[in-house]
Amino acid sequence: MSESLDSGPPPQAPTTALRQRLAELRGPAAQPHPLDARALAALAANPGCERRALLDGAGVDKAGLASALGSAAAFGQSQFAFMRGNAFEAKVKADGGTELLRLLGVEMSARVRVPDLSAAGPEGRAARTALALREATAAGAWTLLDHPMLALEVAGSPAYLEPDAVVVHPDGRWTVVEIKSFPMIDASADAAKVGAAARQAGVYVLALERVAALTDGAEVAHSILLVCPKDFSNLPTASVVDVRKQLSVTRRQLTRLTRIEDIAAALPEGTTFDRERPADELTAAVESVSAAYAPECLAACELAFHCRERARDAGVVEALGRGVRGELGGLTTIGEVLAAARGAAGDPDDPAVAALRRASALRAEALEGAGCR
Repeated sequence: MSESLDSGPPPQAPTTALRQRLAELRGPAAQPHPLDARALAALAANPGCERRALLDGAGVDKAGLASALGSAAAFGQSQFAFMRGNAFEAKVKADGGTELLRLLGVEMSARVRVPDLSAAGPEGRAARTALALREATAAGAWTLLDHPMLALEVAGSPAYLEPDAVVVHPDGRWTVVEIKSFPMIDASADAAKVGAAARQAGVYVLALERVAALTDGAEVAHSILLVCPKDFSNLPTASVVDVRKQLSVTRRQLTRLTRIEDIAAALPEGTTFDRERPADELTAAVESVSAAYAPECLAACELAFHCRERARDAGVVEALGRGVRGELGGLTTIGEVLAAARGAAGDPDDPAVAALRRASALRAEALEGAGCR
């Protein structure tokens, strides 16, 4: 897997046997659900979750699966936000991207190429995008690629990603453009939303680097252009966001993913995530793949409610957060933590156990001083 994320040739399509196995996992009537950059960034943030890696790699509709399991949750953008975002993006790209290029500092008199990227299927569009990038770099002219298609191998399976835009500079630099509908007020936007956009864009930069490695004179910028509405208007403004940290984390985390075929090979015979199957069979299928739940999953995965319920039932400390889990060392369940705090179990020389007992003693002392029992 580590080689798949380094500079190199485009990812290969899965073998026939793997494609057939993934189709069986989805179910005979289910179409593969595309893996986008937002989902890929969330997957990279939790590389230990084999459940998400397999479901995303197989193209399983996790929202539909969660609903079939009885753990449906409102997830993703509202229809209003989706329409507002599309309208703002159309405004930014109107007239051949004039407004977008102005934000990049391109003079109005400059000649800008806008190549046609249409092709059959995601593989064809990715190949057409790669060709357009090479041609633009060789031409040495400003070029705007509107919704290009990029390919990236993830856990042994290709993922196709579609950034809002990529701009090729005359000097051969490639810049990812992210267009978001949240406002930038007084040249500053919500830090959490900017961070999410940066993580998403880091995935695009990673995919672009594969093409750039095969293109003479090309260099992928490690900063992106984030375009948002200015203040409380619908006028676009932009900010340059450094994504080197997000790029490094994403690259490192994706190399840790177990290959999809290895996860699938370990499943019981006949396992399927077909939503037409009875709920008990679906539950057994989902539970046959290990998960790595953390509270952060609630903002990033459609199956988070299901996994949270199972984590609570098992009493695992991961349900309290990754930070808490890291502080507790070898104590893996909440029952073990409480027993250690009461002095009923645990090695007193263990720093985690000693800290728990000290905290318990301080709590008892505070309650006694307040007259509480």
